[in-house]
Amino acid sequence: MTTEALIQDPEALKPAGRRASAEAMGAKQRDISVSEFFTKNRHLLGFDNPAKALLTTIKEAVDNALDACEEAGILPTLEVSVEEVSDGRYRVRVEDNGPGIVKEQIPKIFAKLLYGSKFHRLRQSRGQQGIGISAAGMYGHLTTGKPVVVVSKIGKGRPAWRVEVRIDSRTNEPKQLNDKNDTVTWEKDHGTSVEIELMGLYRGGRTSVDAYLEQTVVANPHLELTYKPPKGAPVHFPRVSDLLPPEAQEIKPHPHGVELGMLIKILHESGKRHVAQTLMEEFSRVTHAVAEELCKRAGIDPNALAARVDAMKIEALHAAMVASNAALPPIKKFASKVARSDGNLREEVMEEGTGFSTPLADLVIRKAGLEPTLKAKAVTPMMVEKLYQSLHESQVKILPPPANCIVPVGEALVMEGLRRRFKGEFFTSHTRPPAVYRGNPFVVEAGVAFGGTLSREDSADVLRFANRVPLLYQPRACAIHEAVLKVDWKSYGLQQRKGELPVGPLAIFVHLASVWVPFTSEAKEAVAHYDEVVREIRLALMECGRKLGTWVKAQQAERWETQRKTLFEKYIVELAASIHSITKVSEESVKKDFEAALPNHVRIALPPVEGGAPSAGGAVEAGGEEIPAEADASAAESTAPVEARPSDRPPEMSDDGEGSPFEDVTPGNTRQLVLKMRPKSGRK
Repeated sequence: MTTEALIQDPEALKPAGRRASAEAMGAKQRDISVSEFFTKNRHLLGFDNPAKALLTTIKEAVDNALDACEEAGILPTLEVSVEEVSDGRYRVRVEDNGPGIVKEQIPKIFAKLLYGSKFHRLRQSRGQQGIGISAAGMYGHLTTGKPVVVVSKIGKGRPAWRVEVRIDSRTNEPKQLNDKNDTVTWEKDHGTSVEIELMGLYRGGRTSVDAYLEQTVVANPHLELTYKPPKGAPVHFPRVSDLLPPEAQEIKPHPHGVELGMLIKILHESGKRHVAQTLMEEFSRVTHAVAEELCKRAGIDPNALAARVDAMKIEALHAAMVASNAALPPIKKFASKVARSDGNLREEVMEEGTGFSTPLADLVIRKAGLEPTLKAKAVTPMMVEKLYQSLHESQVKILPPPANCIVPVGEALVMEGLRRRFKGEFFTSHTRPPAVYRGNPFVVEAGVAFGGTLSREDSADVLRFANRVPLLYQPRACAIHEAVLKVDWKSYGLQQRKGELPVGPLAIFVHLASVWVPFTSEAKEAVAHYDEVVREIRLALMECGRKLGTWVKAQQAERWETQRKTLFEKYIVELAASIHSITKVSEESVKKDFEAALPNHVRIALPPVEGGAPSAGGAVEAGGEEIPAEADASAAESTAPVEARPSDRPPEMSDDGEGSPFEDVTPGNTRQLVLKMRPKSGRK
């Protein structure tokens, strides 16, 4: 209604009466089924556009198949097919050779959200939430009206059950549409086949189904995969390794990084157990001595009932637990940074240290007799020493989490996977020791491929993985991408603009393995930005970068030495002719003497082995033969990266006068001439 109309109609200006009573509003309240919620918000699960929906459906089915095979101790063999039924409508089928699924569990696994076996255990697996494959079936039914068709067989001689099932979004319960005793003839001894029809879009590119499957075999070298795309011939990816990854063991949360709310919940639900017993039974790596020391730091009686500990003491116990994981940089580096800072001491501790919360930083600073708000520039070296001593006294030594709950790919297999995908000249990888975020252990692996057929004009290709699953969407929202940008790739011989990926023939592999990957959403497309995670990824990439930088410098030195060798060879012929005209020594003899001495002036290093280390043995002669290390003591030195130096240049020669190389040269002793040509400041 316009302003003029309101003026003409005074009744419209009167206050409106109550539209609904509290009772009427309360009567409308009801529970919201989780399946109803995700039906309206399917974009949260990765079904926000047709192309992404097709990829997500295949990803969820492949993840479940790989998890089942590995848990049963079976080398996975998968068949993935995408068939275009009509324009924009696809039928996806994923078949595995896993242990199969018991008949009673099939409907719930494929048509009930938040149902699964992985949510409540701390152990590495691809699936976590019990949502993925059921959400894919729900999306298929919403867009095509077709149910999920599952065929599963649990052993030789057992029936292969065929189940058609869909989800009831109002109740989040499965509905089986065919006869419950429906069976089919299946040649496999055991396994599961999942078929979902959905509206989608098949396309190529970085976020395509093809790219996802190619990256999956990189991170899973024990996988044999056959892929039948909608167009073109089937693609077969053979198995690279016949060894299954070790079985990940289930563990308890680790004290490092545990949140205060979680600690309160654990203590309050401990029943009649005392504090020390609760800590030992609910956390990994907490022995009786560690539990008593933590209680001592927090001022708690170890034998007190855990459920009756008050909030203040629980907070002190939490501070003692997380303090054991806090760290500051080397004391000289920290003191130098503080002296140049315009902030206060608390800000510097939080910024430069790792594992610090604001309460913990204040506790450590005050324990050192300082104030958190003290200006950083007023901090003396003696104060810094007291701060470090205070941190040391606040810490209880707790062992890192056990590594058997996490199964990384392994450095050797990371390189095998990179070779499987890229035709490069150099490959290397590095695995970090286990670390912790929010009490959850994790391990970071990184690898690089360089040179070969990789593009020299484009930005580096970054392959992101979480628990061996490729992450194709939202790279800039991912902690892995952030860590790659934080590495100074220029120091390793690559081009890089500030805030951008390095440019050059480079592929970067990063894998985060954890008992609980901190995804940014249920779609599992990006890793959340935890400081501990970003730091570990950056350190792993820096180690790979150091190896790459060594190799790049070695290649540059080799090119320089090759140029020098070519220059010497060019003038040997002319020099031999000149010496012959002066000394009457045969040109062929002079040439042979020079060529024999050439390796003393030109050292072409052997190409480094994959992984960044130089090859064993000696140098390579100009003629390409290896000089045994025992025959020439200087040969071993030649395998190290060589920087071009002025002393490596050919010596200047004069026609006559003092120091002339032709002095005392007679027929038959041209070797003296060669020896005199050695540069005085060069190699022996």
